[in-house]
Amino acid sequence: MVQYTETYLYDPNVLLKLDFHRSPAKFQPFISAANPGESWLRVRPLKDTDYDRGFLQLLSQLTNVGNITRTQFLTRFSQMKASGDYYVTVIEDTRKGEIIGAASLIIERKFIHNCAVRGRLEDVVVNDTYRGKQLGKLIVVTVSLLAEHLGCYKMSLDCKDKLIKFYESLGYALIPGNSNSMTIRYDEDTPTLKRNSTSAATGAAGDAYQTNSQFYNFFSPFCY
Repeated sequence: MVQYTETYLYDPNVLLKLDFHRSPAKFQPFISAANPGESWLRVRPLKDTDYDRGFLQLLSQLTNVGNITRTQFLTRFSQMKASGDYYVTVIEDTRKGEIIGAASLIIERKFIHNCAVRGRLEDVVVNDTYRGKQLGKLIVVTVSLLAEHLGCYKMSLDCKDKLIKFYESLGYALIPGNSNSMTIRYDEDTPTLKRNSTSAATGAAGDAYQTNSQFYNFFSPFCY
C-alpha cells in the first residue's frame, strides 16, 4: 500500500521561531502558534490535503468560493507553493481533522526601499463556534509576526470600521490621509468598468475600509 505524503505550503518550523512577546496583543491566558491553548489545536501552514479538512467550506463563510474540484485546489496550491510568496496559515481542530481558522500573508516584491518586500493580510476567518478561545487574535498575530520574520518592511490590510479597534489592539494603525478604499470590478457583466470608493469622512455604506477586488480579496469578518 502506497502512503501519500502530505505537503505543506511553506516550512512549518518557521512558526516555532515567532516570538509572540513582540506583539502588543494581550492574550489572557497567553497563547502562541506553538502553544495555542488547547492540546487539540494546531497552528500550521496549509497542506495539500486540506481540501478534505473543510478549508474551502471555512472560506465559504466569507464569500462565494464556488464549486472547486480537488484538481483545481491542488493546481492552485502548487502554483502558490512554487511562487514562494503565499503563506496561507490555518488552525486545525485535530480531534475532528477540521480547519477552523485561517489567514493569508501575501508577499509583494518591490523595487522601492532597496528592492524590499511588503506583506498583505487577507482572508482572515475563524469558525464562530470556537469563539472565546482568542483564535482570531492568534491567527492574525501569527501571520503578522511571520511577515516581520520574513523581512517585510510593512504589513497592510483593509477592514470594516467596526474592526479598526480590534486591529489597533494588535499593533496596526490607520494612515492619515489614506482612509479611502477603491475598487475596480472585473467579475460583473457590465460594458464598463465600475469604480467604487468609500470614505470614513462620509461614512458611505459604513465600509470605509473595505476593498473588494478580484486581485486583492479581503473577504472576512475581520477584513472584508
